[in-house]
Amino acid sequence: MKNFNELDIENKLKNSIKYSNFITPTPIQSKAIPIALEGKDVLGTAQTGTGKTLAFTIPLINKLIINKNAMALIICPTRELASQVMGTITKLTLGNIRIGNALLIGGESMQKQLRQLNKRARIIVGTPGRINDHLKRKSLNLSRVNYLVLDETDRMLDMGFTPQIEIILKFIPKEHQTLLFSATLPNNILKISEKYLRKPERISVGSVSTPIEKIKQETFQITPDKKYHELINQLVERQGSILVFVKTKYGADKIVKRLKYDAHSAEAIHGNLRQSKRDRVIRNFRSGKSRILVATDVAARGLDIPLIQHVINYDLPQVPEDYIHRVGRTGRAGKEGSALTFLTNNDRGMWREIQKLINPNFKLEEIFNKKSNKKNKKYKKRGKSFKNSRNRDDRRNNKKKTKFKNKKFKKFHTDNLEKQGDNHDSRKKFKFKKKFKNRKRPRNFSFKKFKKN
Repeated sequence: MKNFNELDIENKLKNSIKYSNFITPTPIQSKAIPIALEGKDVLGTAQTGTGKTLAFTIPLINKLIINKNAMALIICPTRELASQVMGTITKLTLGNIRIGNALLIGGESMQKQLRQLNKRARIIVGTPGRINDHLKRKSLNLSRVNYLVLDETDRMLDMGFTPQIEIILKFIPKEHQTLLFSATLPNNILKISEKYLRKPERISVGSVSTPIEKIKQETFQITPDKKYHELINQLVERQGSILVFVKTKYGADKIVKRLKYDAHSAEAIHGNLRQSKRDRVIRNFRSGKSRILVATDVAARGLDIPLIQHVINYDLPQVPEDYIHRVGRTGRAGKEGSALTFLTNNDRGMWREIQKLINPNFKLEEIFNKKSNKKNKKYKKRGKSFKNSRNRDDRRNNKKKTKFKNKKFKKFHTDNLEKQGDNHDSRKKFKFKKKFKNRKRPRNFSFKKFKKN
């Protein structure tokens, strides 16, 4: 399929696709859309940034145009991804196609969502948590849903949404079409597909465990204390928008504060922000008002911004698969991009796991500096010297031993310690100094030893 006009869909939808500037379909779109139009279940995997959203929205809208009573439900892992999916649906349903929709995500007004549902919304897009909230309130009726989409399913399972998804699927009729899309394909995805999909057509485009070839990947070995200074150097050298990934929410806010102090236009996005602020941050980044966006992994799957030219992994991700999704934020829709990863000596284990994921037959490159190896050699030599000398504990014990010249004082001291036992406060109870402190001496007293001739 070289053009969307070749699809067997309604003319209204063809015109909407044309007006939305979707001309040439991507490989995942050309394979998945014809199968989905036939009403078959689809298990699709493709790299991030290859156009999976359009692969399930075109068959979805076409089905709802034909069947006026049908409904569709799209479940996404994050608010950002759900908002972007709704943005694509809104583009395609403008004009003559009038299909009500509702965006059910956390952080937004419940009253606004109730108003959307009351307008007979037939396309529901949301996150598992907020969809469950509406089901409990009985404000959402899924009895007419016959088109179900599970988008970025591997991410939803990683985030612990499995129980919530299973609850939602109980409210959906058994006779429905299911499309499951994912960037990776772990074993738990296969188990879900066996349980909820009926004879699905398996569609795979490219390698699900490697980033897109047009993305230039680089590594920079550095010590933790010099990370920020190197980040400033990279920001000065690079042109265009930059997405910086960090490990924690606190780290994101801290780096943004320092960048603003150094006269860089930067903003942070993470889970602690309100939805209104998250939308404003993404809007500013899209429009170019802020050049740098510092994000946690909450943005790794939810950002679809073609303008991102560089990704910098300031910290490595907690899960190896997230590296692929981070890097996939650049080089989208066939464009070129670059990804730089900062590596410290503490990142060696995680980087090994990432390399194994990208290339199962890999041999770990010795990219870490030789200085660390020299330090290890020094430690080894020092260890050998300890073996030849006395034991460290024996040396300490010898230092603690004191030689008392006065035998009477030595005997008096040991007798008192035996009476007091092994108590740690025995030294405090031994008031040797106070005994002589208050002693009254005659005025003409003097030591014979220091008496002058």
